[in-house]
Parts: sequence; C-alpha cells; structure tokens
Amino acid sequence: MAIKVFADGANLEGMLDMHDNGNVQGFTTNPSLMKAGGVTDYRAFAKTVLEHITDVSVSFEVFADDEAGMEAEAREIATWADNVYVKIPALNTKGESTAALVKRLSADGIKVNVTTIFTPEQVDEFVDAVSAETPSILSIFAGRIADTGVDPLPLMAESVKKAAVKPAAEVLWASTREVLNIFQAESVGCQIITVPNALLAKRKNFGKDLLEYSLDTVKGFARDVQALGFHILPEE
Repeated sequence: MAIKVFADGANLEGMLDMHDNGNVQGFTTNPSLMKAGGVTDYRAFAKTVLEHITDVSVSFEVFADDEAGMEAEAREIATWADNVYVKIPALNTKGESTAALVKRLSADGIKVNVTTIFTPEQVDEFVDAVSAETPSILSIFAGRIADTGVDPLPLMAESVKKAAVKPAAEVLWASTREVLNIFQAESVGCQIITVPNALLAKRKNFGKDLLEYSLDTVKGFARDVQALGFHILPEE
C-alpha cells in the first residue's frame, strides 16, 4: 500500500518490536498513551526511543496548555533528534487556537504534527499556518468524527486537496477504528494513518477469501464450545 502506517502507543518494547520487524513507517505518542503505558519519565522515555528509532518519524506532544509554555516545550522537543515531530494540539483547553504558534514553529524549521483537528475551519487554519518548506503533519481525527455519526470521508478528501498547496504537509487519518479505514484513508489520498496494535495484527487478513474466513470463524466457535463444556439438551 502507498499509505504510510504509523503506530500509536507508548510501550517501548512494542515500539521497538514493530520497528525492527518493519511493520510501520512511523510512530506517534500522546499524554494519555504515556499514562496507559506507565511512563514515569517523559524525557528519558523519549531519549531511549530515539536512540533506537532513527530512520522514521516519531511524534512527541507538548504538555503545556498556554502558548508560551507550549512554545518552550516544542523548541526543546525539537532538539532531541532530527526525526522528531512536535505534536501541537489545534487548540488549548480554553478553546484558543494554536495556529499562530504553529506558524512560528514551522517557519523556524521545526517539524510539527498538529493534532486534534476536527473541523473544515481548523483544516483551513492550519494548512495556512504550516510552512511550504518545513515537513509537517495535519492529524485529523476521522474516527472520532465518525463516532458522532458524521461520515469523515468528505472532510478527509477535501483536506488532502487543501493541504496540497503546502508540498511538505501530509494529512494523517487519526483515531482509526477498523481495518477498512486504512483502505478508506488511502482512497482519498491521505499520506499517513495511525493504527492501534490490535488493528495492526488484523492486517494478516488482507485479501483473505471470505468463504474461508467463514469456515475459520465457525471452527473457532466450535473450539470455544468444546472448551466451555456446555450442553443445551438435557444429559441422559
């Protein structure tokens, strides 16, 4: 497939395993994933990851909620390695846009990954903010948009067209919910999709014959029935 698959997580062993096996073309993290992964020292974790993963991009997110704090953290994170992208949320907890900050960072050659983009207006804002020369990622949360009952495909297709005016910008399909999303993201021209480990494991089913899949499923149910030892009819 032409689309790049990024893994979303903060488990060092799992990240290194996926990298060494060539299963993914990049990595993203966020504070929630850090918490779930039991990370206690952000800098130490990041430095360890970057010592081992040097040939694909790795995104690390700022923690601050104010513009000055975000900027200081972003400029620090950017020094950790050449393959680092700095994740900047599209807005802070007060609902204030970070577009001005993104514009400064990108103009200074810092690779940004603008995250938590949900609306066409935000897409417009951040396509305008990123530099045409500095690599950047626009992470649009297609899965969460779909969770509201809205089809994300039109927004994703239009976002790819809008981002084309900035040659160094890539559109990322975020919050992936099912394997089909990988094909949908590629069909509308997204350059990147983040895929959870559980879905990555399902890639083995790509192209599988559906009748064969039906039989495998029935056999699985049969194994579970046998293991349970349940009976429907009364035993004589």
